[in-house]
Amino acid sequence: MNIVFDLDGTLTNPESGITQCMVYALERLGFAAPDLPYLRRYIGPPLRATFSELLATKDEALIERAVAVYRERFGEVGLYENELYPETAESLGRLAGSGYRLFLATVKAEIYARRIVQHFGLSRHFAGLYGAALSGEGSDKAELLKRLVAEQQIEPAESVMIGDRSADVSAGLANGMRSIGVLWGYGTAGELAEADLLVSTWPELVAVLDRMRG
Repeated sequence: MNIVFDLDGTLTNPESGITQCMVYALERLGFAAPDLPYLRRYIGPPLRATFSELLATKDEALIERAVAVYRERFGEVGLYENELYPETAESLGRLAGSGYRLFLATVKAEIYARRIVQHFGLSRHFAGLYGAALSGEGSDKAELLKRLVAEQQIEPAESVMIGDRSADVSAGLANGMRSIGVLWGYGTAGELAEADLLVSTWPELVAVLDRMRG
């Protein structure tokens, strides 16, 4: 069985780094920044869409400037203001050791995703890692998953997409995969309602995957 994991809100809790980098970018550009708790809603969606909404603009030059300033801090500090959810490392190790093929698909820039996964010592568990380009290309989760399926030649009917936001669920559905929503991240049970199953803990997730494999 192939298991495709989201990153932010699924394997790691990046709240501190992402929200503080958003504040940094907004204030550097002369805009008032919302409170940090308000910014939690923007953890997961593509960065350019987030700044378009926060800045209330479609001005591509301004959006690109915000992304660049955000990355000034994120690339040096913000990506390390991050932590694994409890039991993540142990659970990934067990799944990989039990014969599952693990993949990662995130709309975060791939260069940062690889550094984060390496930082936490998780790289060895994954057969492939897919993320967006710094330009924003590859920020559509369904298209990213489609590329993963084609390049890795995996069978969608034998694959599961796991994530904490509706985009993860819809991407799985669009590619013929079953999906599992995790409730320890940033999406609510309502947002994840179209998932085949919802789980609240890593042990529950591992047990569900074992049952799926049969």
